[in-house]
Amino acid sequence: MGRSKLEKFAAIAERENVVEAGDELYGQLVGKWREEFFGNDNPLVLEVGCGRGEYTVGMARLFTEKNFIGLDIKGARIWKGSTMAQEEDLENVAFLRTFIENLEENFAEGEVDEIWVTFPDPRPRDRDIKRRLTSPRFLDLYARILKPGGTVHLKTDNQMLFEYTLEVLQERQPKDLLYTSDLYRSDLQEHTMGIYTTYERRYLEEGIAIKYLQFKV
Repeated sequence: MGRSKLEKFAAIAERENVVEAGDELYGQLVGKWREEFFGNDNPLVLEVGCGRGEYTVGMARLFTEKNFIGLDIKGARIWKGSTMAQEEDLENVAFLRTFIENLEENFAEGEVDEIWVTFPDPRPRDRDIKRRLTSPRFLDLYARILKPGGTVHLKTDNQMLFEYTLEVLQERQPKDLLYTSDLYRSDLQEHTMGIYTTYERRYLEEGIAIKYLQFKV
């Protein structure tokens, strides 16, 4: 039998690779993640809405010369990623349990080098447009914590969200916009490093094309 949510919450509360409200470090690492948490000056990569942390951990395995932070509010999901990182002794991985709206409470202006948005909830209802993680309010938030020239990536199975994001970006005219509606039949595959999430594999088995885009701020 798997662990209950309460057991998982208790476990992550004790983990050194998880920062959440109530911790001594929560809100105290603004502008100091590299120095005070990771103990280096390596590039900082953030995955927002990281879920189980499969992409965060997958990138950390490949790029030991970078620091990776997975952000999500759901502790039971973060437990999975933090467990993988802990079991593999990955010292370049952290998980931040908070709402994405709280990014500026946890990161300084220009502190982050790269942001990944992987398979977010598409929020299909019109009343939820502002909650889409590629809506203007969130893109503005990402731009403030990214360094000039920092990159934002989106992977999604959802055609509506992909088209919506392109519409928003075309109005903003970002730098170096690259995109494809079928990642694994395009020449952009190398940008996603061959990392697959559990849900992504399921979508591919169902014949659903994966959409991808990236741009610089």
